[in-house]
Amino acid sequence: MHTVAVLALDRVIPFDLSTPIEVFTRTRLPDGRPGYQIRVCAEHPEIDAGAFTLRAPWGLDGLRDADTVIVPGTASPTDPLSPAVRDALRAAARDGTRIASICSGTFPLAATGLLDGLRATTHWLAAGALAEAHPDIDVDPHVLYVDNGRILTSAGAAAGLDLCLHMIRRDYGSAVAAHAARLSVMPLEREGGQAQFIVHDCPPVPRGSALEPLLTWLRENLARDLSLADIAAHAGMSTRTLIRRFREQTGSTPLQWLHRARVRQAQHLLETTEHSVERIAAQVGFGSPTAFRDRFKRTTGVSPHAYRRTFG
Repeated sequence: MHTVAVLALDRVIPFDLSTPIEVFTRTRLPDGRPGYQIRVCAEHPEIDAGAFTLRAPWGLDGLRDADTVIVPGTASPTDPLSPAVRDALRAAARDGTRIASICSGTFPLAATGLLDGLRATTHWLAAGALAEAHPDIDVDPHVLYVDNGRILTSAGAAAGLDLCLHMIRRDYGSAVAAHAARLSVMPLEREGGQAQFIVHDCPPVPRGSALEPLLTWLRENLARDLSLADIAAHAGMSTRTLIRRFREQTGSTPLQWLHRARVRQAQHLLETTEHSVERIAAQVGFGSPTAFRDRFKRTTGVSPHAYRRTFG
């Protein structure tokens, strides 16, 4: 039987901890036998889990002969990793154990050095901090999970379900994984990545900035067919000067900023109205519904219709 060791670090997030326990415990093989044996392991007997204190039946020795080790997220992911936990995870990796993280669990996994040179993900809100703290990791904030073979990482919260179902499919095939997905009331594969959950706000501009009046005008005129020359003319400057000032103050170009503002407004309309996709495309200034669908999917990872089904 496949043994899964779930590592409970101090201040573990209960949802992240319970996800693999529930999904793997309920997994059944075609003959009815359980597919997994679960161990909850910790460095110390008692672990702070926020609303309650957790007593782990296994110590770090429970990682030694496990087939899979899962590192759930914690409420303080940047806290230093204890040498004992670091060494236990590194030893498991040397032994060929599959190691996966859920949400902010990517941070302690990254602290072991096991993700250096690899692609990884975490909750989109923490992706920037992960990339800054660990420049040797290729951080992808747009996907639900990343599978590097023996090392896997997942995005926030519910993406842990996606990762667990993916591992079940790797271990036992699609039929067993599909049954586990039905028990979890989850699709075996979700459309799009976590990009659909990111709030695509326009880049912040310091209050009193010379661009502030222009950005207000752009927000009020999203439905217009605006070219770079149109924006520069309204601002009373050359296109070259406009691009330079935009990069200095927003980190993007005028048209990139405009596209993000249009997609953000489209998300709001998809969430709060029953307007057709064609009408929303016109309301936010796209020349055609096709161009709107293409830009929306490139930005969020899903189609406007799929986004509405999820958030409408």
